[in-house]
Amino acid sequence: MLQSLSAGMEMADMTWEIKCRDEDMKQRALENERRAIDDARRSVDEKAQQLKALANQAALIAGFSTVVMVEISIPENLDPWLLTIFGCTSASVVAAMLVAMLNCTLMLVAILRYDCIGREIAFSEFWRKRCESDFNFAIQAFGLGVPLFIGVLAQVGWVVFWNHPRCNVAASLVSTIAIGVLILWFARTQRKWMDFLLASDAKLYNPHA
Repeated sequence: MLQSLSAGMEMADMTWEIKCRDEDMKQRALENERRAIDDARRSVDEKAQQLKALANQAALIAGFSTVVMVEISIPENLDPWLLTIFGCTSASVVAAMLVAMLNCTLMLVAILRYDCIGREIAFSEFWRKRCESDFNFAIQAFGLGVPLFIGVLAQVGWVVFWNHPRCNVAASLVSTIAIGVLILWFARTQRKWMDFLLASDAKLYNPHA
């Protein structure tokens, strides 16, 4: 009788341990699934913020260039070559920024449709196969549009002050400032950040970590 009771208690303990182990495994699987969903949502939100930032800046610069073309007063005796260069440069800025903005906008719509629950494909793989090349293209278009926009600034002084008695002085000062900004862009900003942003495996480096 005692042996049967002891065996029954051992079976009950074993059954309880198996049940607890199964519940623990289910809980761990549930926590892992929640963590995977949170990671996917975090990755989507991170890329969405990047795309929004680039699209907003591109739209802003394109808007400025469009306003310049529409609102600026063109002197009747303006040199035809200067007018042609000014028009082409302004249009090129708008075109480059529109390419960057539209690519970012469409990619933003695409990644917001990503199923963070089902995750038929990992988001990192989805981004690498479908979005990364377009994102790099958008960054390159933005990087091209910025110096063109600075070039528009350099030309605006000559167009605006063309009929002014001291046209050469005023326009030269504006162009000098624009050239200084252009040198700063190529020598520091683009040199430091462009390759980093285009590299898919670039990591932030902290020497104190």
